[in-house]
Formats: sequence, C-alpha cells, structure tokens
Amino acid sequence: MSLMTRLTLATLMAFSTALPAMAQENSLTVSIGFGPTAEVPDPRAGYNGWMSNQTGVTETLMGIDYEMNLYPRLAERIAQVSATTWRISLREGLAFHDGTPVTAQAVVDAIAPISDENHAGYNARLANLLDLASVSTEGDLGVVFKTNSPNAAFPWTLSDPGIAVLGTASDAFPINATGPFVFKEAIPEQLYRVEANTDYRLGAPALEEVRVVGIPDPAAAALAFEAGEVDMVINYPETDFARIQETGALGFAAPTARLYFYTVNAASGPMANPLIRRAVSAAIDRDGIVQAALSGVGGVPAGTVYPAGMGWAADIAPVYDPALAEQLLTEAGAVKEGGTWMVDGAPLEIDIVTYSSRAALAPTAELTQAFLQAIGVKANVRVGEYGASNDAIANGSADMFLQAWVTTPQGDPGAVLEALLKSTGGSNAGGYANAELDQLLADGRTTFDAEGRKAIYDRVQEIIAAEAAIIPVFHVSQTNVARAGLTGYAVHPTETYWITHETALTE
Repeated sequence: MSLMTRLTLATLMAFSTALPAMAQENSLTVSIGFGPTAEVPDPRAGYNGWMSNQTGVTETLMGIDYEMNLYPRLAERIAQVSATTWRISLREGLAFHDGTPVTAQAVVDAIAPISDENHAGYNARLANLLDLASVSTEGDLGVVFKTNSPNAAFPWTLSDPGIAVLGTASDAFPINATGPFVFKEAIPEQLYRVEANTDYRLGAPALEEVRVVGIPDPAAAALAFEAGEVDMVINYPETDFARIQETGALGFAAPTARLYFYTVNAASGPMANPLIRRAVSAAIDRDGIVQAALSGVGGVPAGTVYPAGMGWAADIAPVYDPALAEQLLTEAGAVKEGGTWMVDGAPLEIDIVTYSSRAALAPTAELTQAFLQAIGVKANVRVGEYGASNDAIANGSADMFLQAWVTTPQGDPGAVLEALLKSTGGSNAGGYANAELDQLLADGRTTFDAEGRKAIYDRVQEIIAAEAAIIPVFHVSQTNVARAGLTGYAVHPTETYWITHETALTE
C-alpha cells in the first residue's frame, strides 16, 4: 500500500470516527472540502453564509437563478428611488423558524451589524459592497437602503449569501432564519447539520435532515462515497468522474463562474515585470491542462476572467504560444544560455504555490511547471494550505499563487475584481496596482447603463490581459456525484445553492 493511499485511508477513518450519531433514514449526507468555522457560524461573518444558504437554512432579499438572472426572493420587489436610495418591499406572511414574523425592522436588525466593527456579524467585504449610509424601515414591510455613493451593483449585492435575513437568536434557534431547513448543530471543520422546517412557506421539505461533512482530501471524499459513508460529493475528482458513474452513481456536471487562475507577485521578484508575466501566460497550454487535470470533463480554457455565455466575458481568447513567450522574455532583458533563461546573471526561477482541497489544483500547478521548464524557465511547486499560500505571495516568498474563485458570486462582475486587483483590494495579495484599472472599477459601480457597464468591464479585462495582472487558466464545470435516487438538485453557476424543499433522496 502506497504512502498516499495510507494517508487517504487515515483521513477517511478520522472522518468516520469524528461524527456523532448516525444519520436519520430520510437524510442526505453531503461531502465538501471544508467544514463550518464555529459551533454556531454566524451567516454574516466570513463566508459562513455560503453553507447556510447551500443547505437551505438562510435566505436573502434577492436571489440569482440558474440562468444568472436576478430575482426577488424574500423581497417582493425592489425599486430605485434615486442614485443612492433603494426601497425593498417584503413579501407578506414571511416567518422565521421560531414562528415570529419577518418585518422590516427585523431586516434592518439583521443587516445593520454587517457594517458594525464591534458586532460578531461584521464583515468588511460585505460592508464594502453594501456601502451603506443608512438602512431604515418604511412601514412594516418596507426597507429603505441609502448608500454613500451611487452603486449600480446594489440589487445584485443583496443576493450575497452573507446578507441573510435573520431573526432573534435563541437556544432553540441559534440561527433563526427563514429557509426550508433549520440549523441544528455544527462541529467546527467537521459537520453542519440541519433538519426540515415543516412550516416552510413553499411546502414541507422532502428530506428530514441534511448533513454536510468536511473532508479536505478529495481522494478521501471519493472513498467515503464508494464506502457508502456519504450520499453526495461536491467537487468530485474530475479524473474519476466518468468511472464512478459506471457504478450507478449519478453525475452532475455544469459550467459555473469559478475560475482557476494565478495571482502574481506584482510587487517583487520576476513576476513584477509585466513582460515576464505575459511570457509565463503564453507558455501555459490551457487546453492540455483541461484534458490532463480535468479529464476533459471539468472545464474550458480561459482567456479572460468571466466564462463565455454568462454575459460579462470580453472577447479575449486564451493564448498558447511558446515562441511568443520566449520573445517576451527577450524583451524583458532575459538571456537564454545553454537552454536556461538568465536574468541579471542568474537563472530565471519562479516559485508556484497552491493548496490541496481541490483535486485539480496540484496537477494544474505541476503542469504549469512542466510548460515553463519546456521553454527553459525553472519552476518550483509547493502545495500547502490556502492561508499559507496567500501569505507566501503577500510576503514575497512566492511568485504565483494558483487558486479557484467564483468570479460572479452575486451575478455582478465588479466585486471579485475589486477584491483581487484594486490597489486597495482586500484580497490583492500580489500588490498589483494600476490607476486606470482602479478608476474603471470605481466607474463600474457608479454607471447604471447596462451597455456602459459592459464597455467598462470589457476594458478592465483588456488591461488584465495586457498586463497579465492575473493569469486565467480555465473556467471550471463543477463535477458532483450522488447515489441513485437524488432528485430536485442541479449545479448552480454561482455554487451557492444546493438544497431546496423539493430535493429528495429515494431508495
């Protein structure tokens, strides 16, 4: 037995022994690469809202449908009063899990803490997206939002899972929300368990219980599925996706807005030079990566940030041209000696970091290493934890950080790019700065005309490509598997919706 197999089995055994009592008969156990962050994960904090939204516990004022259209969810309608004022009208008859009514004041009380640095629900990312000057009530069912500046993305922002509508918490309902399932317990990093809300307004859920278990190792998750320990795996290893369906398992694969890309260290080291960044990008055979790392089923090569067919993608095709890569290295002042590119008398060397919770990350980094070495650029790959990889880019001890983000989690194109590439962006670990890009991202928020916004974000993508501000690799199709009998489920392009009251699992 190989060391890797022993480690995978050890992970699976740890997962099996760590869980509490067995699931109920009419339940669904879902494996994902991470677990909850706390015993009661506040949906507003961090990215906790993703899991509470995915499991049907929390709901938002607005939602994103499977065609990436915005729609009123708990809201009945939204109206723009002025450039900085929006009015939400709530649906009548909404109730929290404890039976109390959903009122305008309850919405204010749920959302205001997001911008309060002294509250446990504070979220700097969401506070920046909301940019609230005030939020107030207008009668029992009217909520008025006033923003500090015009914000065309505001209605889309209200679909973010972290901006959940919550009632007063109690021992019985520590997450007192409105969805088809009620939060029951969480074990940090291991388990998130919910039970049916039989009084749900759209009908009683078909499932009595949903359990989400965190299994960081994709291979261990696959073993758990085959052993019958879990009923469903989110992000099943692409290289095994075809085979597992031959066993009778159901396969769910559909394009999403998730992009695998390299953040670059634009502040120091070789990748601080845009010519070298562009050379690295041109040296990567993206189609080869899709075929090898994803077995041809998990994605398409990426030339720009957004996937084609989702509205915001500029017409920028991926480029694989090793000759162009070598030309750009020459323009950057590098000299090829004995098959190795030299810069200032030393070999050009690029350190790549990534993390292990997604099966395609490590092989993508290793293939990139091979493509760079094929043109004479030495590359090293380190696989660790997400936080350590991010720190390595931020402190200058790495040059490229391979990661995977949903680029339009709220359906709007601006938020993720502001975080990743704005000079003051909260996730701009590589230190990229471009004054024109900063201004365009600001303009994207304040421009309400749809054609005008499209032109702005097209120009943003042109700058990203011209400077290799990030290096897109591929747009991923999420590949999930479930045991036969699962109905009422489909892959959502934002990946933030899983379980509804109609989801069922039959023998």
